[in-house]
Amino acid sequence: MRYGRSTEVLKDVSFALAPGSFHFLTGPSGAGKSSLLKLIYLAERPSRGTIELFGRDVEAIAPSDRPYLRRRIGVVFQEFRLLDHLTAFDNVALPLRIAGGKPEAYRTDVAELLSWVGLKNRMHALPPTLSGGEKQRLAIARAVVNRPDILLADEPTGNVDDAHALRILKLFVELNRLGTTVLIASHDEDLVARSGQPVLHLEGGRLRAFGRSLRGGQA
Repeated sequence: MRYGRSTEVLKDVSFALAPGSFHFLTGPSGAGKSSLLKLIYLAERPSRGTIELFGRDVEAIAPSDRPYLRRRIGVVFQEFRLLDHLTAFDNVALPLRIAGGKPEAYRTDVAELLSWVGLKNRMHALPPTLSGGEKQRLAIARAVVNRPDILLADEPTGNVDDAHALRILKLFVELNRLGTTVLIASHDEDLVARSGQPVLHLEGGRLRAFGRSLRGGQA
């Protein structure tokens, strides 16, 4: 993958994620972690090579079908991307509203999800009044409200302290236990090591390791 006429930011990267797996995506700044996530959630297209999602070649998918494919992918952005004029409840409910859901059909589910991420008492708060950790958990809730098959998270613990980072990790582990495939881009080596999960390690735009646990095991 390259941006414009620049040098390739990703080169000959090849891997497969099994359904229900949990991996960390690691590597130094500029290694291509965010670019790889963008390819997976269809925000960018590869300059060469192919990407398959759910057994389908992405390039062969009609533009009209791509929104439905994206609904199977939850994304937690590094900068949150919350809408400040909407309450925490309405931020989480937004993907369901866009998909045509009725408030009476999803009200209970959204409230239960906010409770699950520890925001039961903040569901009517606006994002500017939330702490960094609360915003991160709100972004996670919004990403999973559609019960995606794949959850992608770009540096989800970069704006929180160690205690909140561990809490966020536990949320991802629980989602994975429920069957969601999880891929987390992170530079937090301590968190990755604590998790014991296998890693994809990018360096210089190339995949240098796949499936190796930082504790010495294999995926």
